[in-house]
Amino acid sequence: MIQRSAIVQNHQGIHLRPSALIIKEIQSYAGDVWVQAAAGKCDLKSIMGLMALGLTCGSELAISVDGPDEEAICERLVEIFETHFDFPPIPEPQIS
Repeated sequence: MIQRSAIVQNHQGIHLRPSALIIKEIQSYAGDVWVQAAAGKCDLKSIMGLMALGLTCGSELAISVDGPDEEAICERLVEIFETHFDFPPIPEPQIS
């Protein structure tokens, strides 16, 4: 088992879109992945668990990985949690 720390860097925190990217990244991983933050701990394969942590910009978390290629998986997750996501805003509809 390996554990690394990360600090959420995204200005909007880990909302639905980043959560979906994180879950997609590890959904087929054969090992166990856990995230612990101030609000609790969750299995990272659960999008609802991840969303329930309420990770905002600056939130500190610990990522634990146990399984094959755990070092590489853990480093990738740290990289994702510390990404500044740039999702385009949804434009306001134009009323004529």
